[in-house]
Amino acid sequence: MILAPLIAFAAEESEHAGNVAAETAVYGIVALVIFTLLAFVTLSYRNVANRHAPKAEAYARAHANDVQRVEHGH
Repeated sequence: MILAPLIAFAAEESEHAGNVAAETAVYGIVALVIFTLLAFVTLSYRNVANRHAPKAEAYARAHANDVQRVEHGH
């Protein structure tokens, strides 16, 4: 026998009486909700550095001598 008729025969005798795509749609909806929530979390960190600019400038002034200058010989 060929493989295609075997697959067709197995599909006929399966226990799924309804639409398999409708049964698995829940997984797609859950994934969509999770990725949407993750996108909101990611977007909430936009522009964070500019929200605290005076604090960052004060830290940079206080620790200006801590930065080592490295010369690259390119």
